Amino acid sequence: MRTKMTSLLLIAALVAIAPPLSTNADSMPDPPVDDLEHNITAAGATFPFPLIDLWRVKYNDLYDNVNLNYQSIGSGGGIKQHIERTVNFAASDKPMSEPEREFAWGTLHIPESVGGVVLVYNIPEVPNKGLRLTADVVAGIFLGEITKWNDPAITAENPDLNLPDKDIVTAHRSDGSGTTFIFTDYLSVVSPTWDEQIGKGKSVPWPSGLAAAGNEGVAGIVKSTEYSIGYIELAYAFQTGMSYASIQNADKSTFVEPTLDSISAASSGVADSLPAADESWVGVSLVNAPGTDSYPLASFTYILVYDDLKPVTDSKEQAKAIIHLIHWMITDGQEFSSSLLYVPLADKVVELGKTGLSKVTYDGEPLWNYEASANSGTLEIPKWIRDNAKWWSEGLISDQEYINGLQFLIKEGILKI
Repeated sequence: MRTKMTSLLLIAALVAIAPPLSTNADSMPDPPVDDLEHNITAAGATFPFPLIDLWRVKYNDLYDNVNLNYQSIGSGGGIKQHIERTVNFAASDKPMSEPEREFAWGTLHIPESVGGVVLVYNIPEVPNKGLRLTADVVAGIFLGEITKWNDPAITAENPDLNLPDKDIVTAHRSDGSGTTFIFTDYLSVVSPTWDEQIGKGKSVPWPSGLAAAGNEGVAGIVKSTEYSIGYIELAYAFQTGMSYASIQNADKSTFVEPTLDSISAASSGVADSLPAADESWVGVSLVNAPGTDSYPLASFTYILVYDDLKPVTDSKEQAKAIIHLIHWMITDGQEFSSSLLYVPLADKVVELGKTGLSKVTYDGEPLWNYEASANSGTLEIPKWIRDNAKWWSEGLISDQEYINGLQFLIKEGILKI
């Protein structure tokens, strides 16, 4: 009996170092069924499009029977299609408003990444990334109050640049856009005049300027129009080699270039104050975040998915494939974020997303058995393993039966020695 109890203690110690099953941090939704073709449709924000498109390719490399068709039509269009239930899920850089949530009851917000909005410019006399802009200047330009590139307010912060006596041409989005929401959210924070006269939103009554749809449309205007300035997503600016400005930080102590580090600085510490996926995200914002190194035009971008997928899917198996895809995006897929200048999600934000996905059902039937409490850092021995150890110690099952069970656990990687 002493030998058996000693062995039991050793086995218990070995089991204790292995992660618990089904409800642990490494548990995942069931992968897509191999013999079924899954065509998943989604639409929305252009802000995360480069990353989503890379995810589409990388995920299909792993699961070639899953094809994601993501239409980059802007956050407004994505929310509209989500409300109309014409897509399996949507993406938006702007949290849904309360009226929108009323039309799309049961919507979950799942953060998918953190990115930055940049001000791109076309000034032949100014080198790439050479321009520095204060919050007052940015607001003044887009309000139409600062109209020349050699305005004293601009030259004062750029004494080393040869700023020309040329009219400023502004460019903005013509479609409902989360990128517009981020930019106008920033303008509303830093400029009382903008807040009172224009406000923030996916689309706003711009005082002046040229308009085009999508990041590519605004980028096209700036590229083809000398002495122009517009706002686009950082990854798009980087991929197209466009010039972008450094923006003054919130405490006005320095000018911050948009980088992974400066965008990450803007999002640090936010995770603890975020709402649950099924709660309202109205008011969640990273713009003009405190901190010397915080880039002031940073934002989460979100996946919008219903907590019951039956109305927007063809089958339970397709619903399971959607949950697996989104789970992969916010976990393994994060390794591709940095290459496109998106900031990978913090662990706590990933956990929030997992907990949200665990609420998704198909006609009320859960699709994934996951408990966030299992990620508290304390590993627990699953009850069925403890029961087998107890039965073996009491002689209810033979040594060979128990050894066979342990060998199975080791083979499957559940028990690690």
